[in-house]
Amino acid sequence: MDLKVLSIKEQGDASKEYVWIEVLSDCNLNSYALADTTYYDNGSISNELRHFYWFPNTDVRKGERVSLRTGNGKNTTVVNDNGQTVHRFYWGLGRAIWNDSGDAAVLFNIADWNTTRA
Repeated sequence: MDLKVLSIKEQGDASKEYVWIEVLSDCNLNSYALADTTYYDNGSISNELRHFYWFPNTDVRKGERVSLRTGNGKNTTVVNDNGQTVHRFYWGLGRAIWNDSGDAAVLFNIADWNTTRA
């Protein structure tokens, strides 16, 4: 995988919470999606996805960061105080989805996919 989920930050407030992702090698984000889920009592990850975000067509470079923010905003690219490029994306959800202990961020590489209409 070209990306790695580092952490979930500011849980509990949709206007602040975000998933922090590291770019491990040059890629296009449109091959990736992120979802939230929970854990079963035995500690394994549930296969029930609650929210799903497919990243837009965006080229990223090794060493950059990606933040997927839960709330509303305009997708932007900024350079932080450390000189690092950060690509900010907004899910546009009206409420917080991450809690302090029971959620998991699942990153999918979906370079190949197929769909059909019902």
